[in-house]
Amino acid sequence: MATLNSSDSLSSTFYLTGIPGYEEFHHWISIPFCLLYLVGIMGNSIILHVVRTDPRLHEPMYYFLALLSLTDMGMSIPTMISLFRVLWSISREIQFNICVVQMFFIHTFSFTESSVLLAMALDRYVAICHPLRYVTILTPRLITKIGIAAFLRSALPMIPLLARLPFFPFCHSHILSHSYCLHQDIIRLACADTKFNVIYGMIVITMLWGMDSLGIFVSYVFILYSVIRISSCEGRFKALNTCVSHICAVLILYVPMIGLSIIHRFGKHSSPLSLILMGHIYLLVPPVLNPIIYSVKTKQIRQGILHLLLPQKISSAVI
Repeated sequence: MATLNSSDSLSSTFYLTGIPGYEEFHHWISIPFCLLYLVGIMGNSIILHVVRTDPRLHEPMYYFLALLSLTDMGMSIPTMISLFRVLWSISREIQFNICVVQMFFIHTFSFTESSVLLAMALDRYVAICHPLRYVTILTPRLITKIGIAAFLRSALPMIPLLARLPFFPFCHSHILSHSYCLHQDIIRLACADTKFNVIYGMIVITMLWGMDSLGIFVSYVFILYSVIRISSCEGRFKALNTCVSHICAVLILYVPMIGLSIIHRFGKHSSPLSLILMGHIYLLVPPVLNPIIYSVKTKQIRQGILHLLLPQKISSAVI
């Protein structure tokens, strides 16, 4: 432990944590994680390929779904290598500069996914409330600009936060709580005044997640108002059914995200295992479930995947 706590010789090295108390089972635990990563990467890759190659899916809703798949992969892939290095007993060490880069991508794509979900809520609003102008409003060029703006909006606020980290002395333990680097995890190890990072981080979270969640809520208020005015029950059900996949995507991102933030901020005496499990749920569940949800609930995506995986006659017979 003296080696781990030495800030002079190991100031640029941190130590990742696997599943505490189950170290002897890490190789077995890696199997379900490997399957989850495989399902997430393959599912999102298939969604991206189908949207790109199937002309029937060249519509705003599916372009936004492709953006969601890109951000899902951006959230999960940066953690994959460090997680399996820990579970396969290759190395628990991670250099400080690599840790900062990993933090940047995890937090940036987490915020970007929230922004993409806001854009998808606006997409549903335009589709239901202004169906005749849907395609003319949400053009591919505008969707591309929205995607770039969502990334920059998420990435730029991270720069001041992470730029201060190299100037902090880390004289406490260098053991992190996860098998990857998070800002709120590494900042607690600094033996310096971290008030700016704490306050600025809370402001960024409140502004980005708060504005996104408020925008999603307002969008659905207008959507519900428009749906209520539809005369037929079948029409109301059909309109609301197009929003189910998006609502599920919002819940599986925001619920673990809020839970992890609460545990990091206020759960100082909570079990380390609960913190680690919540962190893995936060980063793994959305990339795994989003392609499954949209494949099950969206007929056009299901058709596109079947046309990709099965011969034309078989896919027509199945559908």
